[in-house]
Amino acid sequence: MNRKRDPRRTVVVVGNGMVGHRFCERLVALDLERRYRIVTFGEEPRPAYDRVNLSKFFDKRDAEPLQIATRAWYDDNGVELHVGDRVATIDRERRMVVSTSGREVEYDAVVLATGSAPFVPAAPGVDKKGIFVYRTIEDLEAILAYAPHAAAAAVIGGGLLGLEAAKAVRELGLQTHVVEFAPRLMPRQLDDEGARTLLAKIEAMDVRVHLGKSTREFLGNGKVEGLAFADGDALEVGMVVVSAGIRPRDELARACGLEVGPRGGVVVDDAMRTSDPEILAVGEVASHRGMVYGLVAPGYEMAEVAAGNLTGAAKAFAGFDMSTKLKLMGVDVASFGDPFADAEAGAARALTFEDPFRGVYKKLVFNAEGSRLLGGVLVGDASDYGTLLSVFKSDKPLSFAPGELLSTGKGSALGGLVDAQVCSCNNVTESQVCEAIRAGKLTTLDQVKSCTQAGTGCGGCLPRVTGLLKAELKAAGARVDDHLCEHFPHSRRELYEIARVRNVRTFDDLIAMCGRGRGCETCKPAAASILASLWNEHVLNPAHATLQDTNDRFLGNIQRGGTYSVVPRVPGGEITPDQLIVLGRVAKKYDLYTKITGGQRVDLFGAPVHLLPDIWAELIEAGFESGHAYGKSLRTVKSCVGSSWCRFGVQDSVGFAIRVELRYRGLRAPHKLKGAVSGCVRECAEAQGKDFGLIATEKGYNLYVCGNGGARPRHADLLAADLDEDTAIRYLDRFLMYYVRTADKLTRTSTWLEAMDGGIEYLREVIVDDRLGLAEELERQMQAHVDSYQCEWKAVVDDPEKRRFFQQFANTDDVEPGIEFVAERGQKRPVDWPSDFVAVETLEGPPSRKRPTPSRNWVRVGAVADFPVDGGRAIKHGAAEIAVYRYGQDGGWYASQNTCPHKREAVLARGILGEQKGVPKVACPLHKKTFSLESGACLSGDAMKIAVFPVRVEGDDVFVELPPENETAKLARVPKACVSCV
Repeated sequence: MNRKRDPRRTVVVVGNGMVGHRFCERLVALDLERRYRIVTFGEEPRPAYDRVNLSKFFDKRDAEPLQIATRAWYDDNGVELHVGDRVATIDRERRMVVSTSGREVEYDAVVLATGSAPFVPAAPGVDKKGIFVYRTIEDLEAILAYAPHAAAAAVIGGGLLGLEAAKAVRELGLQTHVVEFAPRLMPRQLDDEGARTLLAKIEAMDVRVHLGKSTREFLGNGKVEGLAFADGDALEVGMVVVSAGIRPRDELARACGLEVGPRGGVVVDDAMRTSDPEILAVGEVASHRGMVYGLVAPGYEMAEVAAGNLTGAAKAFAGFDMSTKLKLMGVDVASFGDPFADAEAGAARALTFEDPFRGVYKKLVFNAEGSRLLGGVLVGDASDYGTLLSVFKSDKPLSFAPGELLSTGKGSALGGLVDAQVCSCNNVTESQVCEAIRAGKLTTLDQVKSCTQAGTGCGGCLPRVTGLLKAELKAAGARVDDHLCEHFPHSRRELYEIARVRNVRTFDDLIAMCGRGRGCETCKPAAASILASLWNEHVLNPAHATLQDTNDRFLGNIQRGGTYSVVPRVPGGEITPDQLIVLGRVAKKYDLYTKITGGQRVDLFGAPVHLLPDIWAELIEAGFESGHAYGKSLRTVKSCVGSSWCRFGVQDSVGFAIRVELRYRGLRAPHKLKGAVSGCVRECAEAQGKDFGLIATEKGYNLYVCGNGGARPRHADLLAADLDEDTAIRYLDRFLMYYVRTADKLTRTSTWLEAMDGGIEYLREVIVDDRLGLAEELERQMQAHVDSYQCEWKAVVDDPEKRRFFQQFANTDDVEPGIEFVAERGQKRPVDWPSDFVAVETLEGPPSRKRPTPSRNWVRVGAVADFPVDGGRAIKHGAAEIAVYRYGQDGGWYASQNTCPHKREAVLARGILGEQKGVPKVACPLHKKTFSLESGACLSGDAMKIAVFPVRVEGDDVFVELPPENETAKLARVPKACVSCV
C-alpha cells in the first residue's frame, strides 16, 4: 500500500464519547495552521452524546437532546466521523488502524478514548434475560422495552452510577431495590453519617436499600426472577440493572502491546503519552500515576493536554481533584478533598452539622491547627459546595475561624472573598465567567457557554451561570433579556400584567399592542395560557383555538401514532361503581387502552382525533367532565381514604381533596399543577411531593407548597400549620394566583420558589402575612375563575361548529387509521418506532434515478371556512394526507405533506403556525421540530425536509396544486413494519 499523499499529519481518535469529542474539539481549535487531519471512530450508532445526563433520555425517550455535536459539526470542521464502526486493531509496525468494517487508516498519532465498560459480577446466571447494564442509550432503550414485563427491579451498586440507575428505574414505575456490597451507600465519597442521611432520604422515596450484600447467583429459568446473596438471603425481582462500577476499555491497547496498569488502564505520562510515544490515551481508559479517573472533568483536562502537546504547547496533566457535586434521586450530594482525613487520630479534626428535619448533613475536615480545609461531605444541601471547594484548593491559610465555613445558608460567611468554582466539569470559576462576560460583552447564555465552556458538561451549573450573566448585565446598566421570544420584547410576567391592566382578550390584540410579527410556537401557547388564566374563556373559541399546543387544541394528550388520551376527572380519586362501569363500556366500545394512573384516575389511550367528541359525549352523559390532563393546569388532587376508612386518619382527606380539586379545576398556569391531601402524618397521598399538599393534623391541616416529583424531585416546604379548611383554601387561592401572575413560562412551582429572593420565608410573608397587600385581589381573581368554570369538553360536545374541527379530513368524511397496533398484556398499543428512520423520498426521486417532474393539477380541497385562521387541517388526496394552512385572516395559504419526516406520523396539520425571522413555519406537535412553509426545510437544524405545494383561493374555494394521486402515495404515512421499504 502506498503511503498517503495528504501533507497533513493524521490523528486517529479511537472512541467518540464525551472525551473523544472534546479532544477533537480542542485540536480543531488549537490547530490554527490546519496541520492535522482528524479521523474519529465510534462504535455506537450516533455521534458523541452527553453520557453524564444519560438518565434524561427517559424524559422524552429521544436521544437528540443529549447530542453534544451534530454530524454537521464534524463536516464543517473537517473531522472524518465513522459511527457504528469500532477500531478492531492497531498495527503499530505499519502505523495503521483497522476497523470492524475493514476500513484502514494510516496514522501519525493515535488517541485512545475508548472509555470504560460496566463491571458485571461473574455470578452464575448473569446471562439471563432481564439483566442489563446502564451505560449507553441502547442500554436504556432495552431497559425501557423490558420494564413493562417486571414489577420490581434490583440495581446492583450503591455508588454514583447505581443511584442514578435506581432513580431511572423508580421513575419507570417499578418497585426499586438497591443492592450494595459495602456497609454504606457511596462508600468512596461519604462517611457513615452522611451515608445514613442519604439512606433515609432514599428510603423515604420507597426505594429499598440492601447494604452489605454480595450477589451469589442470579435466579430464574431463562429470565431473571431474583437474586441470591452470599449470606443466604434472597430477593425476588423481575429485572436487574448492574451499575457496580467500571473497568477501563484497554483491550485494544493490550492487543497491540502497550503497557497497562496492574488494575487496568493504559499507562500514560503527564503528556498523555503511552509506552508508544505516537499513541496517547485520555479519559477513563488512561491510567495516570496509578489512577484511573471515572469522571468527565479529568477526561476533559486530559483531552486539553493531549491536544495542546500535539500542537506545540507544552502541557502536563498533574492529576485531578475528584471532588464532585451531584443530585442523586433528587438529593444534593457533594464530596471534596479527603473527607476521611479525620479517621487517623490527631491528623485532622472535623466539624459537623446535622438537621434531621430537613435531611441535611455537613462535615468539614480541617488540619489539626484549623488553618486549612482538607475535605468535606455535604448531603441534602450542597449550596456551599463551590465556595468550600475554592477554599480547599487555596494555598493560603484560613483567615477566619473554621466554624464560619459551616454555614447553613449560601456560603455568605466568606463575604464573597473566595473565587468559587462554578463549573467543575470544565474547571471554570465565577471570576472567569464574569470576566468573559465583561471582556466579550456577552449577552446570552449560549455566548457564555461557548466562550467559557461553563455549562457544557453535566449542565448542573447552568442556573448559577445564568445568575452570573444577569448580575453582570445589570451591573453594566444593561437590561437583562428575559423576552418571551423574538415576537415579544417582554417577559411572561410583564405580558400578564399588560393583558390584565389593559383588558386584552385576544392574541391578535396583544401582539398588536406590544409585540411584532405573527408569533410562534413559543409565544402563542404562553399568551393563550395568560388569557385563559385571566378571563377563563373557552380555549377553543375561534380567537384562541389555534394558539394552543395540540394537547389543548384537541383537549387530550397527543400520543404515539397521533392518537389522544381520554382522561375524565375523578375528584379526590373517589368514583362510584356505575362510573367505573361506564369507563369500561366506553373503553371496550372504542377499543381503547386503559391504565390506572398514579394520580388516581383511569386513562384511556388510543383515541383517534375524529372520535374524541363521540367518546366524550358518552362520558359527559354519564356525569364525567374534562380531567384537564392535557393542560398546563391543575391535573389532580390525590388523596388517601382518611378518616372515612383508615384507622389512623384524623381528618376527612377525601372530602377536602374533592373540595380543593373542584375549586381549582381548569386553572391555567405556567406549568401543570398537582396537589394532594393526606389524612394523617403517614402521608399516603404523597402531599410533600406535589405543587401544593395538605397533611392532616389533630388541629387541622399543614399546608406544603412548591414540591414536585418527576425528573428533579423536590420536597415541598411548609407554608403554614394547623389550618382549618377555609383558611387553607384562602392561602391556596393566594398562592396559586400569585404563582400564575409571576412565574415564567413552563416554570414549575419548585423552580419558581428556588429562584425567588428570600425563598419560602418571603413567600410566606406574601401569602400569609400579605406583605404586598395583594391578598384580597388574588382571592378575588381566584373566585372569578371559580365562578366562570365550564367543562371544556361539554362546550365542544354541545357546539357543532367546534366539533367540526375534530373531523380527520376537511374534504371528506373518510377516516384513515394510519397506525399499526400490537397486542400486549390483553390490550393494544402502537408498534415501536424503528430505531432508524429512512428519509422521505422526494416526489422527483433520489439523484441516482431522477425522473421527470410529474404534472400537477389544481385540486379543490374545501371552502375557506373549513380551515381555521392561523391553523391547519388535513385533506385526503388518494392515499396521501396533505396539510393545508391558513396563515392569518388575510395572510397567505400554504400546503405541505401531513407526515412529519421525523417519526413518520401524520400530524403536521395540527401544529402551531408561526414565523422565524419572517419565514412562515409550522411546528410538529409531537417533538416541536419546525419546518418552513415556503421551502419545506427543517428550521430546527436537522437534515430533513417536507414537500410543499402551492395554494390558491378563488372566492370561497381553496385549491392546492398537487401531482396525481398515484404520485403522492409516497407521502402517505408508512406503516411502521414497512418503514425500511420507503
